[in-house]
Amino acid sequence: MAANVAEIERELAELRDAASEPGRPPTLRTSVMTHLAWVPPEWEEAAERTLAGLAERHPSRTILLFPRPDESDSLDMDAALQCFPFGDKAVCAEVIRVRLCGERAGHPASVATPLLAADLPVFCRWRGLPAFDDVFDELVDVSDRLIVDSTEWPSDTLSQGYEELAKRFDRTAVSDIAWARTERWRRMLAAAWPFECRELSIRSTAAQALLLVGWLRSRLGHDIAFEHEPADSLMSVHVDGVAIDAPPGEAPPSSDLLSDELDTFTRDRVFEDAVRNAP
Repeated sequence: MAANVAEIERELAELRDAASEPGRPPTLRTSVMTHLAWVPPEWEEAAERTLAGLAERHPSRTILLFPRPDESDSLDMDAALQCFPFGDKAVCAEVIRVRLCGERAGHPASVATPLLAADLPVFCRWRGLPAFDDVFDELVDVSDRLIVDSTEWPSDTLSQGYEELAKRFDRTAVSDIAWARTERWRRMLAAAWPFECRELSIRSTAAQALLLVGWLRSRLGHDIAFEHEPADSLMSVHVDGVAIDAPPGEAPPSSDLLSDELDTFTRDRVFEDAVRNAP
């Protein structure tokens, strides 16, 4: 376990040296970004699964922040390399796991900032519902892009959560994986236009329903009544009683959606309008 930045950098250097030993393919230290992730205990397993599906496509310095505010004050860090074949060489991504215990959990930026890869964009993936407090804003302010998934938020918090999220649009670019999951259906709705759309019936997660309604309100310029039937994914959409054709193929997994967001560096004004117009 490392207790400071110097120790974690030394640990990473030793790991890279070991990976480059004779008999192994030469390693390339290739980072295209710093990927921060705020991971409360209930999201730890999901975050590790997503990381496993992501690292090969986006070699980066990944910093997993595990807040433990109820534990005694301490800071524990460890480092690992994830290496993948690349021709006759190996590309290695760096993973730093940081356990922020006690009061340390209240000041994550002071720990994360010295670990950021210099001169590379910083993406922050926030797991679960943010408290929209000083801890959240600390990481917003060191990030070039914030990525949430409002599907992870309790349905009765969505409206307030979107209102709080909109307040950060001028501070950093924001993405919502729940919004990305509606993209296939938005294409089908666009193909079915023109329509008046005074009423929507949606079978989906609550987040997808609210974002679709907000999107159509912002595009059409008028209020829309809607009925929502809960489901684990976006299953059907009816506009004024008429069914919209379902998109072809299977919905992409979460790691693919996150990977797509990590290729995007600019604000999504259409998404921001959808959030501001969500019920």
